[in-house]
Amino acid sequence: MGGGLIGVELAEMLRTRNIEVTFLVREKAFWTSALPEFEAKLLSRHIESHGVDLRHNSELDCILGDENGQVRGIRTKAGEEISCSMVGITTGVTPNISFLKDSGIETDTGVLVNRLLETNIEDIYAIGDCAQHSEPLGNRPAVEAIWYTGRIMGETLAQTLCGNAWEYNPGPWFNSAKFFNIEFQNYGWVQPARRRQEYEAQFHWEHPTENIFITVAYHRETRQFLGINTFGMRMRHLVFDTWLRESRSVDYVMQHLAMANFDPEFSKTYENSILKAFQSKKEELV
Repeated sequence: MGGGLIGVELAEMLRTRNIEVTFLVREKAFWTSALPEFEAKLLSRHIESHGVDLRHNSELDCILGDENGQVRGIRTKAGEEISCSMVGITTGVTPNISFLKDSGIETDTGVLVNRLLETNIEDIYAIGDCAQHSEPLGNRPAVEAIWYTGRIMGETLAQTLCGNAWEYNPGPWFNSAKFFNIEFQNYGWVQPARRRQEYEAQFHWEHPTENIFITVAYHRETRQFLGINTFGMRMRHLVFDTWLRESRSVDYVMQHLAMANFDPEFSKTYENSILKAFQSKKEELV
């Protein structure tokens, strides 16, 4: 249970061993907390195509045990009982900071730090998954449980410890994952419905026969490129990072999309089809 990245990885590992999987997701499609509904529904269908019994709008109520104390099943909040021999709970990451309870270090969900990664106590710092930024940068979450931000925090703190006070500034948001055999990359911000602002327009494109689709987000008035989600297309981090830092327009990005393609030399390319679809729908985008 838990409709996020760790949950789908667990489901995939079990399916590779021909183990039957029932996957409980409380949302109406997979990972709607992070993805637009268009993408979430496509991923739900993809997960189901790999033999996973994906249950939307379903939550765990309790785990049922047998007379030996072993798992025999679960009961959902709707009252349905599902037999199973193992329960995987993948409902998110929470910093383990209970040992700091009486330390005097200020905490919330994580260890509170400023832009220099300092806690409220002199010479005590926190980085990585346990750190909670008291001044989050832009749309970035206060707790960033992402591998590359932990590395950047380490580099940032090293500068400070060596006498060169350095503020944490990781640059444009980036993330990547894999949903069974679909590679996912995210650069910048493509907001799900519950966080999408009125100024954010989104363009969606889906290949008619292959598991390849993208969403491009941009400012509907200034046409500034805000971010892109790609599925089944491997893209270059440096190119999108540069375009986001330079505040390029969405029109520039779409016209130069091939520059960001990181697929092998003789792989199929889709940029022309994407550009034509974008240009034909430019006035219709919602």
